[in-house]
Amino acid sequence: MAGMHSAGILLFRRRGGVVEFLLVHPGGPFWRRKDAGAWTIPKGQIEGEEEACACAIREMEEELGAAPALDPERLIELGSIRQRAGKVVEAWAAEAEFDPASLASNTFSMEWPPRSGSEQAFPEVDRAEWFDLATAREKILPAQAELLDRLLERLESADGERGVPER
Repeated sequence: MAGMHSAGILLFRRRGGVVEFLLVHPGGPFWRRKDAGAWTIPKGQIEGEEEACACAIREMEEELGAAPALDPERLIELGSIRQRAGKVVEAWAAEAEFDPASLASNTFSMEWPPRSGSEQAFPEVDRAEWFDLATAREKILPAQAELLDRLLERLESADGERGVPER
């Protein structure tokens, strides 16, 4: 099914022993006043024969603009989740810095206001922010909350070991 398979990257950083997660807020009029349960990892639709991991990196770059350069070999695989509308999201995590003030998302166009006949451009994401675990759980789309837990499990199993944790 077209449009039902996406890939994304959950960026994280450690600040004083606390893991923080970078989430993005979807742009456009539908999401303008939504906050709790509306934020997501940077992600987007897998195109044609594109590899999911390559898509995840491309989408992160498109949505963040000044995205950190990531080595695909060093990404932490988080598996996939299914969102409420049925979309499957394959996700990876990477430890990296990003300054939310440098956000420069690409845009999409839609008819706005509805039935007006005029097109308006909106950013794919209008905000990016770092959140601690409790706040990230409150902000993230409910189906994606599992990605936070999977990342923390992988980080715990990797402590003391070097490299990417085994699956």
